[in-house]
Amino acid sequence: MVVNNMPLSLIEMSPEEVTSHFQELAQPAFRASQVLQWVWKKAATDFSQMTNLPAKLRLELAESMTILTSSIVGESLSSDSVVKLALALPDGEVIETVMIPSSSRRTACVSTQAGCGMGCVFCASGMDGFRRNLTAGEIIEQILTLQNFTGERITNVVFMGMGEPLANIEATIAAIEAIVNPDRLGISARKVTVSTVGLPDGIIKLSKIDHPVTLAISLHAPNDELRRKLVPAANIHAIDDIIDAARVFFSARRREVTLEYILLAGVNDTASCAAELARIAGQLRCNINLIRYNPAELLDFQSPSIASVRDFAGRLKRFGVNVQIRQSRGLDADAACGQLRRRFFGKDGKY
Repeated sequence: MVVNNMPLSLIEMSPEEVTSHFQELAQPAFRASQVLQWVWKKAATDFSQMTNLPAKLRLELAESMTILTSSIVGESLSSDSVVKLALALPDGEVIETVMIPSSSRRTACVSTQAGCGMGCVFCASGMDGFRRNLTAGEIIEQILTLQNFTGERITNVVFMGMGEPLANIEATIAAIEAIVNPDRLGISARKVTVSTVGLPDGIIKLSKIDHPVTLAISLHAPNDELRRKLVPAANIHAIDDIIDAARVFFSARRREVTLEYILLAGVNDTASCAAELARIAGQLRCNINLIRYNPAELLDFQSPSIASVRDFAGRLKRFGVNVQIRQSRGLDADAACGQLRRRFFGKDGKY
């Protein structure tokens, strides 16, 4: 069974739909279970890897179904073992996904859109604008691709790649369901983080799902005037509205919210900015992640010195704020969001 001359995407299908397809192929239900085990538990990305299936069935499946719809068209490996991949989608759009290793974690950073419509002025992802939303399957298969490429099991997932997850809320939630489902990727919801520039309606929708994911809000400025200059979405949503939605999220999920704050030298790293940011943090059960800006080609912002970052963190701590300085990773691997895509494929984002 092929839809519109295109093979069925196994990742997009429910277990029931997979079983139904096997019935159409006159195959017993246990064969469907075997295939799902290979994909979700053994990270298989090709039917030829499924050695306990008859050879004829493997060929039939390869003709009627596909596991991965994307292909790796660019890669960048950093000296600190960060892996960044550029993936071409069937329509020619290109997205990025990243694996960040640490001593006990293998974190996948996934994209939810091709391009981004939020227009943050310091981010390479938005330089070419919004292209389209990704499907849930296109989000999930980034994790499978990273596992297959690195040979390592992903333990944590952050929705911090290209695009705004809450502007593609239905696909984001469907992807979360697959990620935490013990019959699929089986990653604990507490190890899943959704990052947003702050879309209040989306935050409230996220608060209603049954899984205790972490909410991270990309604040980047301590007042609406400066934030409107850095994050155009702030022209629609004021900081107070975002904090109100974050309180709803905390009340529903009992999960401390993270405020992400990229430090831009001479822009948002002043003593007065620290004081204003501390006042915001005081309104919410939260912690603050400080991120030293990772410069991107064609963008005019600079990184503050490490001493300046530590000074900013110290000011927040003196106000009683729970703050962490997030280590920059992959600095020699086009680490800033959108850079690899632009380096390989130019400003139109097409392969």
